[in-house]
Amino acid sequence: MPPLRSRMAARDLGEPHRVSSPLELLFDLTFVAAVSQVAGRLAHATEEAHLGDSVAPFFMVFFAIWWAWMNFTWFASAYDTDDVLYRVMTFVQMAGVLVLAAGVPDAFDGDFTTVTIGYLVMRVGLVSLWVRAAIAHPAGRATALRYAAGLSIVQVFWVSRLALPDGGPMWLFFVCAALDLSVPLIAERPGMTTWHPHHIAERYGLFTIILLGESVLAATNAVQDSVEHGVSGKLITIALAGLAILFALWWVYFSEPAGEGLEARRDRSFIWGYGHYFIFAALAAIGAGLETAVASAGEHIEASTRTVVAAVAVPVAVVLVLLWALHAQMRRTNVRPALIFAAAALVLLTILAAPGIGVAASLIAIAVLLALLIATTLTPPLTARPSSENAAERPR
Repeated sequence: MPPLRSRMAARDLGEPHRVSSPLELLFDLTFVAAVSQVAGRLAHATEEAHLGDSVAPFFMVFFAIWWAWMNFTWFASAYDTDDVLYRVMTFVQMAGVLVLAAGVPDAFDGDFTTVTIGYLVMRVGLVSLWVRAAIAHPAGRATALRYAAGLSIVQVFWVSRLALPDGGPMWLFFVCAALDLSVPLIAERPGMTTWHPHHIAERYGLFTIILLGESVLAATNAVQDSVEHGVSGKLITIALAGLAILFALWWVYFSEPAGEGLEARRDRSFIWGYGHYFIFAALAAIGAGLETAVASAGEHIEASTRTVVAAVAVPVAVVLVLLWALHAQMRRTNVRPALIFAAAALVLLTILAAPGIGVAASLIAIAVLLALLIATTLTPPLTARPSSENAAERPR
């Protein structure tokens, strides 16, 4: 049994074999509902040819999801005590995520009240943890207090938006988001928290898997609905091509040693962490795009063939380019930029070809391009098997 309360000291940044805790894994699962809601609403908007009206709400709601997850993840990497009090404050944040997820449909209709309330609940739990860290860890007190104060002040602005007609103008959201993003930059000035590079890399990888899993779920639900209209070769082709695209993106993401890069270039952690917003958002959008593609095979939808393919091709290209850029700025990638940009450009060209070749062929083309990219740039060279004499010395 965990202790009721233990001293919240900073974790050792060189701690060996640091992995995600069962509580962190449970915390991640609460975001499944929120991501599912966001991807589903974007997919429905795309099918009804209202994609333009849903892009802004998608990015706005996803910002709340990503930023709340990211803040807790980096805090836990530095101060996870796993005692009863810590678990209770984590539970509070999990409850806030579920409230936020419940408000996603209203947010896409322009009402961010429920989403803001869920975000507030999550902030209460996180600020409480930062205050506790400030009390228990004198060496990091200045940083912890800056976090607690900054998050609280920005949250006042978020809640104040609800008093304005229709939540105020759109630009006010971006002002609040910019203030939220500035909190870590200001708070870490007295000294950076002792986040663990390999733990952070694993946490981001797990969230990537959640987003890819949501894409599988969205496509599965669409297939289930489409089967009611009869199974066709087109439907099977789109489903398999979509699965191949997701598998290839998983392969691409985990082909780079993110943990080693973060360990060597801790000064680039903000760029790496913040840049993942666009990667994560793109992965969620791919799920919505694949759901739309499957729906186009089983029933009539309002979206054109070009729009359906663009809903998959554009976020795939974004993921490719940004993954290369994030690893390149840490000097931890062996992938030639010319190949990445060529692959992204060819993926985007499927949008132009879509009206002539159809959705199924376009997705096959995207999957083949990703497979070629993996085969030519990301497959590690074969190495000789270690001799039996050296094999005994290998770490286990």
